[in-house]
Amino acid sequence: MIVQPAYLNGKWIEQADLAIPVDDLGFAMGVTITERLRTFEGRVWRKAEHIQRMLHSARVVGIPRDVVYEIDQAILQMLALAMPTRPFGDDWTIIAFATPGPLSGQRGGEPTRCVHGAPLRFGDWADHYSEGVRLRTTPVRQTPDSCWPSALKCRSRMHYYLADREAAAAEPGARALLLDQQGRVCEASTANVVIFNEAEGIVSPPMERVLPGVSVGVLRELAAGLGVAFTERDLTPEEFGAADEAWLASTSVCLLPVVSLNGEPIGAGEPGPAFGRFLAAWSELVGLDIAEQARRQACLA
Repeated sequence: MIVQPAYLNGKWIEQADLAIPVDDLGFAMGVTITERLRTFEGRVWRKAEHIQRMLHSARVVGIPRDVVYEIDQAILQMLALAMPTRPFGDDWTIIAFATPGPLSGQRGGEPTRCVHGAPLRFGDWADHYSEGVRLRTTPVRQTPDSCWPSALKCRSRMHYYLADREAAAAEPGARALLLDQQGRVCEASTANVVIFNEAEGIVSPPMERVLPGVSVGVLRELAAGLGVAFTERDLTPEEFGAADEAWLASTSVCLLPVVSLNGEPIGAGEPGPAFGRFLAAWSELVGLDIAEQARRQACLA
């Protein structure tokens, strides 16, 4: 019996036995397309949107569509194998990735396909729902579209790593807010960013300049349901810091409040009332209290 299943190139194996050859383009050159999904009460969330985005990434890199369809089916099989044994109240992250395969893949080799997962690490962010996240800008900039399209979700993430490292060095526990070459707000390393102003509603950087996050799409839907405007426009760091509220949106955490930028409080310097309304609406949408689940499971870990 496989305890923690993983799918690799057509076979189910133990996750501990996953191995990628050192000459795989995903390792040798960072040519990896990827998606990170999560479950709610054992059911995968917004799989169709993640698969659609992965199909776009595959087109950019030249990986056949059939690889993504195979991954789609493997995600369903992963749920069938792993979810029946999950502890009550727990949920999983599911990671899918594909590469062109070994260096010889540039000449027609077989792509590498993988799906693996694990229980969500709720302890990494459970406190952030009540305490918030601190962000800092750094000299490290977002990669421009002249390098690769912002809509390509890939593992070429050195700029994320360096930016977060610099932010934490300047302010322990802080994360980076990435700016583009013109100094406009883009995103965080693992999340989209938005601001909220009572007079304007939610404002996001233009989607054509950032990774179009699945969770931003959810936020847009919730805004429509709550009668809150949702717009896209350029944002300066000064506007970001002067907002009534600022939030991070990503698959694992759903929504988190940002309470400071570069050491200065945003709004009251604590999670605001609009954040509370939207987190409650998100919780209603998925059928459980998102923050409470994170706190409960973090205590059990």
